[in-house]
Amino acid sequence: MFLNFLKKVTFMKVSDYIINFLVQKDVNHVFELCGGAITHLLDSLYERKDITVISMHHEQTAAFAAEGYSRMNGNIGVAMATSGPGATNLITGIGSCFFDSIPCLFITGQVNTYEFKFKKNIRQLGFQETDIVSMVKPIVKEAVIIKDPNDIKYELERLFYIAKSGRPGPVLLDIPMNIQRADVDPEKLKVFQSPKINITKNEIKESEMQEVVKLVHNCKRPIVLVGGGVRLSKAQKELVSFLKLTNFPVVSTLLGKDSVSNKKNNFVGMIGTYGNRNANLAVANADLVIVLGARLDTRQTGTCPETFARAAKIIHVDIDKNELNNKVKAKYVFNTDIKNFITKFNSELKEYNKKNIFKWYDTLKSFKTRYKIEEKLIKKKLDPNFVCTTLSAYMPKNSVVCVDVGQHQMWAAQSLEIGEKQRFLTQGGMGAMGSALAFAIGACFADKNAVAVVITGDGGFQLNIQELQTVYNYQLPIKIVMLNNLCYGMVRQFQEQYFESKFQSTVIGYNAPDFQKVVSSYKIKTDRLIQERDMVKKFKALFNDNKPAFLEVKIRDDAKVLPKLSVSKPLEDQEPFLSRDELRANMLIDILEEA
Repeated sequence: MFLNFLKKVTFMKVSDYIINFLVQKDVNHVFELCGGAITHLLDSLYERKDITVISMHHEQTAAFAAEGYSRMNGNIGVAMATSGPGATNLITGIGSCFFDSIPCLFITGQVNTYEFKFKKNIRQLGFQETDIVSMVKPIVKEAVIIKDPNDIKYELERLFYIAKSGRPGPVLLDIPMNIQRADVDPEKLKVFQSPKINITKNEIKESEMQEVVKLVHNCKRPIVLVGGGVRLSKAQKELVSFLKLTNFPVVSTLLGKDSVSNKKNNFVGMIGTYGNRNANLAVANADLVIVLGARLDTRQTGTCPETFARAAKIIHVDIDKNELNNKVKAKYVFNTDIKNFITKFNSELKEYNKKNIFKWYDTLKSFKTRYKIEEKLIKKKLDPNFVCTTLSAYMPKNSVVCVDVGQHQMWAAQSLEIGEKQRFLTQGGMGAMGSALAFAIGACFADKNAVAVVITGDGGFQLNIQELQTVYNYQLPIKIVMLNNLCYGMVRQFQEQYFESKFQSTVIGYNAPDFQKVVSSYKIKTDRLIQERDMVKKFKALFNDNKPAFLEVKIRDDAKVLPKLSVSKPLEDQEPFLSRDELRANMLIDILEEA
């Protein structure tokens, strides 16, 4: 009888097992909004000292916070939600993780298996029953519903492996309530065996690497294009070593902006539709472009990819073979992890004569001097690029800048100078407004020493303004800079360009509250910046402590993101258009009169 008792105490509730598993994987925080179908999991989190549950005020922001957490520390972020509307509210965050390759685990509660319809030809059997697994299949690496409690270890191990291997991404675990409360023997649970082949380190052919080394030695106008894959592969140190060895100039994509210090002389700027003109000119004139972890989408190349870096030999490195030679054809492609490639490349290159590119640097310096984002005021209103440039000088060295989606995203990307120890977090593929505040919450929990700087607009800020309560509740060091133009500016700019300034729903029908009163009601310190002469004083005050604070910056409602690349134009030919003579003078290759 005593032996039977000992046997019983080895059993563990599935929800307890899940939380223990997360702790073993160094997941220290879980973001959630409570609901009936996850009460067993919440109970298993109660008063745990080794993992903290962060209660958000919307499931979408719980997903965004987990995404920000993962982006910040490189580990898996975890968000939980109840069945039905809780699960479906996670979907935007799940999609963002999928498109931007962010490893996150989303755990959804589900009705009891005996209440789930499975193959029955009915719409719903249990209350709030929703087949979330089928819904998210196109935007996850894997999604599974647990039908047998003894599968829990196998599926958790498998999902963690899938989320972080190869090109990272989100996974989803759907757990019915009767499975959550079931007892299992941890010692007898089925184990997942990961494949022996390491798909992040696909073989690099020695002959191809030697040819690439020759290209590097012979080039006169090289450019390194860094994308989000550099951070995902944790290759920053290897990249710095390569850049010290070669002194090659660097441009970035939006998601690659914090891969290298923006304050170094070799950083040229961000490329693309809203890229810095000098950076686009650099790529257009290059004779060698080394693409590291960027998928070369239309926002980066323009709508005519055949015109992108057309005089250059392109070396493209990406963990996802489907992104290689997709839109832009490269001279050499390497389907491997960025860190693996650069490590091998550095060992093969060994030494490089930096004098080869002295004239190229003179050209790039002239571009930068001529086309630097103008730091000026427009009719006594604050110019947003000038605001972002000035903000860079006052942000703490340990800042993590979380940028929402809209015009302010592009102004920040064009003009913020991100330092070596700073981070720049924003969404690329999904581009969801209202994500930045939740990103900042996740980032603060991922790094307790960081100060989060949220850059947002009045439109996007209203989408998830409820998370100010989360900021206040945890007293997070989040500094919110809101550029207020009293409209949905990016779409307004689009309407002005293509729809005869018919500002339906961007100006007409749009409204905003008194943000000073709204934010103050959450007991967060507020301030307002209206005049340029007060900018330095306001920025200094914003960062004079580690308490949450809000600064509203009033900008013109017709402020535009410029330069901007129009449809069917090559990368170097942005609006406002240069005269053909000036463009021709900038080009070391033939210009395209019409793309």
